[in-house]
Amino acid sequence: MRHDRGAAGARGYGVTAAVALIGANGHGRSHRRRIAELERTGSVRLVALADVQPIEPDPPVPAGAAVFTDHRELLATAAPDVVVICTPPHTHLPIALDALAAGCDVLLEKPPVPTVEAHATLQAAVVSSGRSCQVGFQALGSLAAQTLFDAVAAGRLGRLESVATVASWRRDDAYYARAPWSGRRVVDGRPVLDGALVNPLAHAVMQSLAVAAAAGAGAPVRLAAERYRTRDIEVDDTAFARITFAGGLRMMAAVTLAGEDFVAGSVIVTGAAGRAELEYPTDRLDLPGLTGPPGRIDLLENLIAHRRDRSGVPLVAPLARTAAFTAVAQTLTGPGAAPPALIDEAFVAAVGTGPERVQVITGINAVLREAAATLKLPSESGVAWAVPAYEVDVPIAGHPYGHPPPGSVGEY
Repeated sequence: MRHDRGAAGARGYGVTAAVALIGANGHGRSHRRRIAELERTGSVRLVALADVQPIEPDPPVPAGAAVFTDHRELLATAAPDVVVICTPPHTHLPIALDALAAGCDVLLEKPPVPTVEAHATLQAAVVSSGRSCQVGFQALGSLAAQTLFDAVAAGRLGRLESVATVASWRRDDAYYARAPWSGRRVVDGRPVLDGALVNPLAHAVMQSLAVAAAAGAGAPVRLAAERYRTRDIEVDDTAFARITFAGGLRMMAAVTLAGEDFVAGSVIVTGAAGRAELEYPTDRLDLPGLTGPPGRIDLLENLIAHRRDRSGVPLVAPLARTAAFTAVAQTLTGPGAAPPALIDEAFVAAVGTGPERVQVITGINAVLREAAATLKLPSESGVAWAVPAYEVDVPIAGHPYGHPPPGSVGEY
């Protein structure tokens, strides 16, 4: 390790933090823009970028920022205080481990890692290094979402009866051609976290899991899922997952990337004493008697503030908070998961041509809404194209063999 940053007043505390970005193209460009905004406040300085491809010119690379193709060379040469990792999900673990070992705090894009085992490995490295790892679930920084979490924890909705999330988006052919790992289950022998629930709609799933955590529902222990595809990909573009928590609470996630009318995405919380709905992309909260304040806590800004005052400024999305998401993601996408079923072309219409072509499932929005309202999977509601669900235990870190003991699913 190049130097000890454990004590207050060490290099990088109370002064401008040296930031590096690993994975500077694609979505990494949004991180470059945000880093530039923070540079203007004097809180950070971009010292280095790394990408295996030539750096895209927009936004411009600032003078003084070194460019690398190997993240290990970047860590050894640039000696950053904070590293933002925005590489393909299956590469996250080794890069994050290298950054922590180099003494860096880390902002790791979502989804963090593909398995409970990898999550435990990374969490152990965070603890042993004394560093921090924030995961890029920016929707957890929503002030409206925090209002909802606080209301649930305070019992404002009474005993929770269900949590559901529903979204209807579209992704075109270009989306699935954007990267070699897109739409794949395994690349270079490593599992890829892709699919509607674990990548583009991951924020809705994470917020729903956070609601369950606020209610004290316990860990997710059982999952029944149906996953579908409308094109030649290895992952789902339409998915339904019913999750049961240790306390008995149930959650339904019903989403598609082959939608009809656009549904931005909502987290719907139903309790014995009321109902709340959070439109997670817009942070619009419908909670009788309460108004969620606008705005979000920026995750990089939060990480920088946490570095300066680790006891007084908690992380918004620490790695530990995302353990349930990783467990659900592994259950949905791991080797034991049933492959997504191809929906018969009689129920699918192609809209547009060329790279902008999208696939649309006829009647899908009604199916999504029914699943969210009833907690029934499509096969349980008699949907013509549905196939039987697969149901499995959710692996949980800390239990023998990754599973809870028999009989641990109790009454909520």
